[in-house]
Amino acid sequence: MLLVDVDGPLNPYAAKPHHRPEGYRTHRILTPRWEAAERRRLTEWGQPNKPVKPLRVWLNPDHGPALEALPFDLVWATTWEEEANAFIAPVLGLPQLPFIPWPSPRIQPGGGVFWKTPEIVAWAKGRAFAWIDDEITDADRAWVKKQHHGPALLHRINPRHGLAIDDFAALTAWATGLD
Repeated sequence: MLLVDVDGPLNPYAAKPHHRPEGYRTHRILTPRWEAAERRRLTEWGQPNKPVKPLRVWLNPDHGPALEALPFDLVWATTWEEEANAFIAPVLGLPQLPFIPWPSPRIQPGGGVFWKTPEIVAWAKGRAFAWIDDEITDADRAWVKKQHHGPALLHRINPRHGLAIDDFAALTAWATGLD
């Protein structure tokens, strides 16, 4: 399985606003979850009637076919959860994908381990997986090595650049090396 995060790998949100990476197109997306969260925030700030701004999301349409060509079953591992199927998948030409539902509230494992890491390991249930995310650290790799009883590749993506050719090559090499 390839567990795919949206913000960072597919949406290089940390790139400078005036310097979108090559191949990416700008999309303005207002998901129900984002709208509800922003509405709560605006209400707390005493601005309940202020319009909610959509998210600026940069997506590269070449990533959909490139992800589907990888030797993996794709799974969303993003805070977008099911909304990735409604708002991201169509732009990339991807089919509906399974997604990992996250707990609320999020449990912070401590020790520098990203909150998604224990949830991903529990969800994988010992199955082989690769995970692309911009928040993966050595603490996550160590935690997975100790807690996960199957092959795993935790591949950090630079959130200024998003997925690149080298990332696709590394994912392919890892998956084909499992045989």
